[in-house]
Amino acid sequence: MGDPFRLRALLGDDAGLCHRAMTGEHGVSLPPFTDHHVHLHLIDESGLAAHGIAGVVDLGGDPIALARRENPGIPRVAYAGAFLTAAGGYPVGRSWAPPGIVREIGDPSPHPGVAGGAATAVDEQASFGASVIKVVLNSAAGPVLDAETLGVIVATARRRGLPVVAHTEGDGMPQLALDAGAAVLAHTPFTELVGRRLTAHAVTAGQVWISTLAIHRDDPEAAENARVNLAGFAAAGGRVLYGTDLGNGEQPVGVNPHEVTALDRAGVRGAALIAAMSDPWPLDAPPAGVSTFVPGPPPETLDDVAGWLAGATVVPTEELIHDDH
Repeated sequence: MGDPFRLRALLGDDAGLCHRAMTGEHGVSLPPFTDHHVHLHLIDESGLAAHGIAGVVDLGGDPIALARRENPGIPRVAYAGAFLTAAGGYPVGRSWAPPGIVREIGDPSPHPGVAGGAATAVDEQASFGASVIKVVLNSAAGPVLDAETLGVIVATARRRGLPVVAHTEGDGMPQLALDAGAAVLAHTPFTELVGRRLTAHAVTAGQVWISTLAIHRDDPEAAENARVNLAGFAAAGGRVLYGTDLGNGEQPVGVNPHEVTALDRAGVRGAALIAAMSDPWPLDAPPAGVSTFVPGPPPETLDDVAGWLAGATVVPTEELIHDDH
């Protein structure tokens, strides 16, 4: 079936040769995968587990609806709640963004209970069980939050132990997010080449970037900007998370082969690719009781890994019997 030592060198220490107890089907076990950028109100989530995704992070939805979700087990869901944006800022008025998923902030007040206030918006999302806070900085599509307001959002979120995730689009927006202390970028920067100085600053600050490379398949300039930026960030030691922005356009529900291939081309390969896909962020532990299973022979080389992962599915861990002990 394969060499377990070679397999771990290729895919990381948690990879194992195994077979399914019920069917006898042989394959490879890996930790459960999470898509770190989805919008559940725009997709049918029922196919996620069958196609390899055990957890998702919803980065923009109705906080009330998300809090009222019945817990189906898999996919495990963490969420940000509503987009926090400037008055009249993106995504206000978009057909895919009903009013319930957007909060317009017109007051930088750090005090609770202020209508349209920065702290009030953070407190609301936290009260509905948010694990992260999402801010929008899209200068290409309208006004953006200023530095003072961003500072209040970040400070309020930190007091609650919640990281701030920033959507950055437009020149200078990644720098604005970094200066404000945003812990995560919802997308690899794609509207500009950010350069070594910002990249080094982001890595030193411990900022995390969610990939979402494949959403630019029809925009060669944005695709190349994102690839170069992510390649530099990863090479400098930055922490990369697999995310697809699922719900944005036509995308497969489950492991996205286009996203995996794009990550591979950006230098996030092999064990680093598996780490980006299995990182439990923003939670501390992976989804419980399940594993990724990829049936059939394991990949032979790094070049084989991206295509091979398209066959991933989620199975109960107890169903897998390891063959390499």
